[in-house]
Amino acid sequence: MLGIENFITFIVTALLFIMTPGIDTVFVLNKSIGQGRKSGIVSAMGINTGILTHTFLSAIGLTVLIAKSAIAFMVIKYIGAAYLVYIGVKKYTDSSVLFTENTISEVKNSSKNDFWSGFFTNSLNPKVALFFLAFFPQFITPSKLEDPIPFVLLGVTFAIIGVIWYVILTLFASTFSTKIKGNPNSGIWLNKISGFVFVLMGLQIAFG
Repeated sequence: MLGIENFITFIVTALLFIMTPGIDTVFVLNKSIGQGRKSGIVSAMGINTGILTHTFLSAIGLTVLIAKSAIAFMVIKYIGAAYLVYIGVKKYTDSSVLFTENTISEVKNSSKNDFWSGFFTNSLNPKVALFFLAFFPQFITPSKLEDPIPFVLLGVTFAIIGVIWYVILTLFASTFSTKIKGNPNSGIWLNKISGFVFVLMGLQIAFG
């Protein structure tokens, strides 16, 4: 099928990989519990748009260059790590109340920030690109490895699976936000805990 082999196996394997807790999962859970269902869903959309970015780069062969160039890999790696540390420090030092009634304009701005935060968190992680480079070819017909179409189709499928899973995760996680809202200091503590986690994730990418 368009140069793709064992498509069902790919779907199952991709789902298991996506369900495995990692940076993206923590990011979506943080947004869902901290800022509600909409924030979690928008973040999930941003993360999976990042997946499509990796797919595009892999399809045109740029990921191969990154994999072979130690300098290019390290630059992207440290940019991604620095971005996560920046988010973590910003959240840790934020003492504002997390749960407030926002105006319509504020909600729109928040949604935009959630999307781009999710996008950069995923797209600036070179390990995702290298994973795709190693994983996708296993399900592409050898004679079609230089054809970008199978790679793109697998990437789109991966992103769709990701959106479905993170939306389900968000619907469950956001229910806990109502309990957290009952504690006026919960927002401050949630910011500190999530900020600490993001800093750790950034350091893990930098030195992992």
